Amino acid sequence: MTRYKRQDPEITRRKFINAAVGTTAAVGGISFLSALGTANPVFRLTRDKMPPLKGDVLVHAGGDQEGTPVKVSELGEKLVRAWPQGKDEEGKPLIRKGDPNNILVLYRFPKGQIVAPTNLEATIDGETVAYSDVCTHAGCSVGDSDTGVGQMKCPCHSGQYDPKQGCKVIGGPPPRPLAQLPITLDGDNIVVKDFFLQMPYPYIHEAEWEEFKKTVEEQLA
Repeated sequence: MTRYKRQDPEITRRKFINAAVGTTAAVGGISFLSALGTANPVFRLTRDKMPPLKGDVLVHAGGDQEGTPVKVSELGEKLVRAWPQGKDEEGKPLIRKGDPNNILVLYRFPKGQIVAPTNLEATIDGETVAYSDVCTHAGCSVGDSDTGVGQMKCPCHSGQYDPKQGCKVIGGPPPRPLAQLPITLDGDNIVVKDFFLQMPYPYIHEAEWEEFKKTVEEQLA
């Protein structure tokens, strides 16, 4: 699902790019573009590649309703995937799907089922919650678990998460929970309140994530 791969900390950015170039013929053009995507410095981000931002409206990411705002009434204990929709430089609607890591999931659980470590203030009425849908292990898109309603499982390496408990890891190799996205209602629309509360994939260091957020804010100023 994702095209961004974080390099091993011991490999410098330049060495990583050189390695990607050297293996292009073997792995094909798609893999080469993925490698270059990782190497792009943050100041080259276009608005469609920026992360979910305050005020973005969450819209359906697939199916017949793709691109239309997600309504709370459409949500339940099975995930609904969404993209953040912001605005371009001219103020026109722009879906931020230029970065596949921006894919989100939404759930709505009965009152009282969402508990800590979920940030309840970042949910809608303690019932509707949003997370990154990109596994923190290897960047695959996570889906509903086939073993229990209201749980998530990554199809790549069987990582498991509990969206009712802050999407904490309950099985498999993921190193940390899926990042929670703070949301609220604006009329009938579900909108973003702020950046992800935790660093999402592909970030592995808090300082890197904080620097990224700072750069995005500077570009929008």
